[in-house]
Amino acid sequence: MAKVTNIHLWVPELFCTKGGIQVFSSFLIQAIHSLYPYAKLSVLLKNDSLIVGQIVKQDDDRFLNIQTNVQTYCSGKVNSPLRTIFFGLRLLSLAIAQKPSLIIMTHLNFAPIALILQKLIGTKYIAIAHGVEAWNIQKPLLKKSLQSADLILAVSSFTRDRLCQEQNLLADQVRVLHNTFDAQAWKIAPKPQYLLEKYGLSADQKIILTVSRLSASEQYKGYDRLLEIMPIIRQSIPDVHYIIVGKGDDHDRIEQIIKQNNLQNCVTLVGFIPDEHLCDYYNLCDLFAMPSKREGFGIVYLEALACGKPVLGGNLDGAVDALCHGEIGVLINPDNPDEIAEAIIKVLSGRHENRVIYQPEFLRQQAIATFGFEHFQKTLSYYLSRFLEK
Repeated sequence: MAKVTNIHLWVPELFCTKGGIQVFSSFLIQAIHSLYPYAKLSVLLKNDSLIVGQIVKQDDDRFLNIQTNVQTYCSGKVNSPLRTIFFGLRLLSLAIAQKPSLIIMTHLNFAPIALILQKLIGTKYIAIAHGVEAWNIQKPLLKKSLQSADLILAVSSFTRDRLCQEQNLLADQVRVLHNTFDAQAWKIAPKPQYLLEKYGLSADQKIILTVSRLSASEQYKGYDRLLEIMPIIRQSIPDVHYIIVGKGDDHDRIEQIIKQNNLQNCVTLVGFIPDEHLCDYYNLCDLFAMPSKREGFGIVYLEALACGKPVLGGNLDGAVDALCHGEIGVLINPDNPDEIAEAIIKVLSGRHENRVIYQPEFLRQQAIATFGFEHFQKTLSYYLSRFLEK
C-alpha cells in the first residue's frame, strides 16, 4: 500500500482577524487540498477557537469545499501569553507523533519549532515570508531557522530581495509565490447609485479610494500622505472626493488631520465594510490609491484591478509586483508629495501616459492571468513537487 502524504500547515489564524496573511493562508489550504486531495492535511491554528477537526465554516465560502482529509487543531481558547507556549508544544508533539512529509508555515515566527523538528526527526519545512515580519530580523534563533529552511516562499520580489540581502540567503533558497485573490468576488460595474446617494456624491464626481487598516503601526500605508496633498489636487479638480475604508486605532488621528486641514467636505471615513459590500466601493471610485512604502504585496491592488480601476501604488515595496512594474498601474515615489499629486491629477483628468489604466476589462484580465488562483496553484505545485508526490 502506498504511503499517505502527510502535510502540516501552521497558521496564525483564519477567522478571528482578517489581513494579508489570513487571506493567503486560506487560499493556500484550498490549493494544497486541490493538488493533493488524498493527502492527510493537518491545519494548526494559533489564535482561532474553532472546534478541533472542523475546517468548514458555513459563513465563509473559502472553506465550503474543504471537507475531507483535513484535521484542524485550534489553540485560541488558551489565554495569552500561555497560548504561545501551548501552541509551540502542540506543534512539536503532533509532528513527532505524525511525522509529516512536509511542514508549511504562513508566519516566520514558527520557524524555530520547525528547526527543532528538523534536527530531531529530519522534517522538511517551508516558510512563507509576507512583509514587515520578514524585514530586519535580529533574533539569532529565527535567523538560523530561516537559513536552515528547505525553502522560503516570499509573496513579492521585494520581500524576497530584502530577505536575501539582510539574512545572507541564497537566491535559490527564497522563491516568489505571489498573493492571489478570488476573481469572482470582484466585478466591473457602474458607480452604485445607493452609495452616491449615501455620501451625497454625483456620478461624474472624481472619487479616490483607499482600503486599509487604520493602524498606528501601519501609517506607512500612505493615507495620511494623500490627506496632505488633497488641497493641491483640489486646485485642479475642485470637487474631488477621497473615501477611506477601514478601521483601527489610527482613526482619531486621521480624523484630527481632516479637521485641521478643513477637509471635512471632501474626505469621508466610512469605517469597516464587509467583503460582500466592498466591491461596490471599488466600483464607486475613479482611482484606487495607496502610496505605501512598506507593503509586502497588497491584495487590495488586485481587488481594485479586478474591478477595472486605475491603481496607484508606491515604487519602494511590494506594490511594484502587484502592478507588474507599472505595466498595469501607476507607480510613484511615496516620499514625494508633489509626484503623488501630479500623478493623481493626471489619472483623474484622463491624461496619464499609461493608457492601459483606462481599459477596465484589460486590467481585470491581466490581474486574473498574473495573480488568479489558477496561476497561484500552478506555481505552488511546481515548488511542492520537490517535496511531495501526488
